Amino acid sequence: LRQIADAVKGGIRSAGGTPFEINTIGMCDGIAMGHIGMKYSLPSRELIADSVEAMAQAQGFDAMVFIPNCDKIIPGMLMAAVRLNIPSIFVSGGPMLAGRRGGRPGEKLDVNTLFTAVGRVKTGEMSEEELAELEHAACPGCGSCAGMFTANTMNCLTEALGMSLPGSGTIPAVEGRRIALARETGRQVMELLKANVCPRDIVTRKAVQNAFMVDMALGGSTNSVLHLIAIANEAGMKFPLDDINKISKGTPHLCKISPSGENRIEDLDLAGGIPAVMKEIEPLLNKGVKRVSGKTIGREIAKARVLDSEVIRPFTRPYSKTGGLTILFGNLAPEGAVVKSAAVSPKMVKHTGKARVFDSEEKATEAILGGKIKPGNVVVIRYEGPKGGPGMREMLGPTSIIIGMGLGESVALITDGRFSGATKGAAIGHVSPEAASRGPIAALKDGDTIVIDITKNRLDVDLTDKEMKVRLAKLPEFEPKIKSGYLLRYAEKVTSAGNGAVFES
Repeated sequence: LRQIADAVKGGIRSAGGTPFEINTIGMCDGIAMGHIGMKYSLPSRELIADSVEAMAQAQGFDAMVFIPNCDKIIPGMLMAAVRLNIPSIFVSGGPMLAGRRGGRPGEKLDVNTLFTAVGRVKTGEMSEEELAELEHAACPGCGSCAGMFTANTMNCLTEALGMSLPGSGTIPAVEGRRIALARETGRQVMELLKANVCPRDIVTRKAVQNAFMVDMALGGSTNSVLHLIAIANEAGMKFPLDDINKISKGTPHLCKISPSGENRIEDLDLAGGIPAVMKEIEPLLNKGVKRVSGKTIGREIAKARVLDSEVIRPFTRPYSKTGGLTILFGNLAPEGAVVKSAAVSPKMVKHTGKARVFDSEEKATEAILGGKIKPGNVVVIRYEGPKGGPGMREMLGPTSIIIGMGLGESVALITDGRFSGATKGAAIGHVSPEAASRGPIAALKDGDTIVIDITKNRLDVDLTDKEMKVRLAKLPEFEPKIKSGYLLRYAEKVTSAGNGAVFES
């Protein structure tokens, strides 16, 4: 990012501007995982948006170039840009290259490889020595984690939204093209300033629809639903989950990138990047929207073409006719839940199983590692939502262990928490209302029959409405887990995942 910032400043100076550089906080979810730090990850999004607002207003900047690269920084900065509504443009630091080990030319590694490897070590399929070898090879250099995880999803969607120049989402962090793009971004912000083109001119309902279409074609992170809803909210728009389902049903799934497949972001870039994906779904897009490039979508992607039809499949030969993300509703999720259907085994698209209920991620992980979860079970992790966690931790640990232990085609997991973009399997998150708000998930008991049907957008429990109400009425008042500091204030203000986990207005 140091090099990117220097290049941006050079571009600004060359176009007659005077650059000033400020920073915001930036959490690495990989480091925050597995302890209380993950409770701060999603809440950091609001801190980032607020801190950018405070500095921009206090210092009176005329325009802004945002340089994000990790999970919550991208949406936090997009929220701030829309809120401030001064000429703004984004350029990311770029994705990491896939990791490789000597003697294995076809192998591609990323951080998700390590998480699933933990489960393989537990079952004896892999040695701790090989795990250590993977650890040293999986992340070979700078950049956002190499798969279609949350950071890369959001960087790609920033490009699809029209808030960054072509290539920002996919050019690898280590390439010279990334530096050239940063310099051009610095020059372009001066053009936006001259024309007084502001974020709310670009982030319109039609542009957000475009971003969701690209998201469905890519099979992006489930977290993108939270973040795009929150960004739209800053622009004064409501995006109900049912509207997202309609987009999913009309958009083919064209790319299988880790964790859904073996390709990485570098492969997507070589195949033509986001312009090529947009070219493939061009008939669906709203083409008249403004973009920071100053061009229409039609002009911007006019010369784009798919250079590898296995990385970006043709519109007529998709992986599925519907998008890579699916919203589920039912008596267990009346306000919706989200699943990365692109990463679900065909054997688990429909699943009925007995619930194993846990009131925290730690208790669930202990049971999974202890061999207490059997094929056919549905693991339920509750009181991990925005309010209940607080902070809506991502459940990459338990889902990865399930996959690594060979249970990915027989065990489902549902939670009012969320998942990493690296999560794969029948992992259903964002269950709303959450348990802390007395949502139906709070009424579940061990042995209840859970019915999942992703093909019909359904998530249900085999209980009558009367039984559900009786159980919920007997629950004690929710007691916050954190009783001081930022997380307490966050829990008091945050709304449900179905609303993007934004603060109450």
